[in-house]
Amino acid sequence: MLGRELAAAGVLVVSGLARGIDGEAHRGALAGGGHTVAVLGCGIDRDYPAAHTNLARSIGERSLIVSEYEAGVEPAPWRFPARNRIIAGLCAATVVVEARERSGALITADFALEEGREVFAVPGEITSALSAGSNALLRLGATPLTAAADVLESLGIMPPDRTVAENPLLDLLPATADELVQKTGLAVGQVIAALAELDVAGLAAEGDGIYRRLA
Repeated sequence: MLGRELAAAGVLVVSGLARGIDGEAHRGALAGGGHTVAVLGCGIDRDYPAAHTNLARSIGERSLIVSEYEAGVEPAPWRFPARNRIIAGLCAATVVVEARERSGALITADFALEEGREVFAVPGEITSALSAGSNALLRLGATPLTAAADVLESLGIMPPDRTVAENPLLDLLPATADELVQKTGLAVGQVIAALAELDVAGLAAEGDGIYRRLA
């Protein structure tokens, strides 16, 4: 949601293409019709993680994939914390959605703070290990984030007045759900939800497994 809404407002979303929140940030930005940069901890010709091969292809077609490493360099555990300084350096603000007590996201936040950049943290359940790091950032003075508007306000950007007609899947129709998954790099659930939104709004309809745009 954050990736989609920020990208829709014209904000460039930068993350590390890793599993979990990184991948969701990239997918959200693409779904919002915006741009996203993936910073790798290996050569740009390495499919890592393999599960994000299609997502990386979608990012490369629309936006940018960057790495400080030469082509052919394999991923290694120490390279990922190192690449986080590049993520922080490229960004005016860093958003930590979830983080354990020892998390790569906290390393990125530290780099951002060292450079005087703003750090946002999404509040989480106090009993959740996944929120221990992000809640600790809040105790240290990070800016609480409860909506994309919080980031946009800090950047001096007014949220766009978007309508369902601007759904990014509209321009890709006619197509099957599987084709849309391949073209956008979005998860199946996200594509189905977007198609359902278009169907309810009377902007698209399905027939024989193919979704078509309605006049």
